Amino acid sequence: MSTAAEECSSPGCSKLLETKLSCPKCVQMGLPPTYFCSQDCFRANYASHNKIHKVAKQVMEAKKAAANAHRKTPPDGITCSEDEVMETKMSLPLWAEYYDFTGDLRPALLSPKRQLPPSIPRPDYANDIQGISMSEQRDRASNKSIRIYGPNELDCENGLRHACAMGREVLDIAGRALKPGVTTDEIDRIVHDACIERGCYPSPLNYYNFPKSVCTSVNEVICHGIPDYREIKDGDIVNIDVTTFNGKYHGDLNETFLVGNVDDDGKKLVKTAFECLQKALKMVKPGTLYRDLGAVIHKTATASGCSVNRTYCGHGIGSLFHTAPNIPHYNKNKAKGIMKPGHVFTVEPMINLGVQADKTWHDNWTAVTSDGKRSAQFEHTVLVTQSGCEILTARKDEPVMSWNEDLVCRS
Repeated sequence: MSTAAEECSSPGCSKLLETKLSCPKCVQMGLPPTYFCSQDCFRANYASHNKIHKVAKQVMEAKKAAANAHRKTPPDGITCSEDEVMETKMSLPLWAEYYDFTGDLRPALLSPKRQLPPSIPRPDYANDIQGISMSEQRDRASNKSIRIYGPNELDCENGLRHACAMGREVLDIAGRALKPGVTTDEIDRIVHDACIERGCYPSPLNYYNFPKSVCTSVNEVICHGIPDYREIKDGDIVNIDVTTFNGKYHGDLNETFLVGNVDDDGKKLVKTAFECLQKALKMVKPGTLYRDLGAVIHKTATASGCSVNRTYCGHGIGSLFHTAPNIPHYNKNKAKGIMKPGHVFTVEPMINLGVQADKTWHDNWTAVTSDGKRSAQFEHTVLVTQSGCEILTARKDEPVMSWNEDLVCRS
């Protein structure tokens, strides 16, 4: 079925659009997109078009003033205290009021940033005003090889195995708390407190200004969902992505859970995402090309009528949160490198029910499917051994991944 051709938005110009050149100011303000036939046409008519921006700004300010007249509005339009009434907590952040969402999910406000005691060891980005990891920046500029971890780094006090074991404990605690009616903000509190109890830093917190201690991705959110005051609903699928830093190393893992009465498509999606990771990890051994993981993931996903997101990838991990290698999950990728004993990295394919494409909300983090259909993911941190791989973030008594729907069901 074809769609009608669109005309240029400039007054008096009736040219049909061959390419969609959108106004960047409209996108920035969250206004419905307007398209122009050419840069010249856009520039020639910008003075007239800019009036729309001025009117929209006035409307936004008037709406904010009206909100202040009947309830307390968060001063920054993004956060509010935990003792606020539910009506305020469930308000849309200012950036979302005119945003064109792809699916049904809507953000709520965030709780204030949670604090850590001074005794908790911190990565270099923890107190940076922009959340920049200078050690990762230096690594990207100078590193020409994939780091090899030996027994002294894996098994020492606060070694890499310990960081991964702490991550597994924290994810299990968070997963047990998940049920209809619980907010993702409450999951964030549980993760934050569980990290403190184990003397660990929650790695996502302030990483390039990510505001929370865990990523919670609901339904059409592919990854990097920010915990807020929205309550989890019966039928949601929810990914909880935990990373812990023990002062020396990071351990990273995630799982997607079926909350309440999830429909058959949701169950199929979550199982497919699990199987994509399961089959990819069977390939992890010395001599495997990193790019070859994408082929088996693609084959597994498409066999179930799903697609593989191409934007986000697995990564090296250890003393740095993100480092070489990059591990794309899609077919015919051009990832560099061959697996060797001692390599440590994550595999975390993001599997969509619809198209593979994504869009990022204007919170600058939340990645959602471009068609609003659901997405699911599982992740492990793995070590290449002499004969295969060891899952450093494995479930207890599950050294090899094994599908059991009961383990991801929450009610």
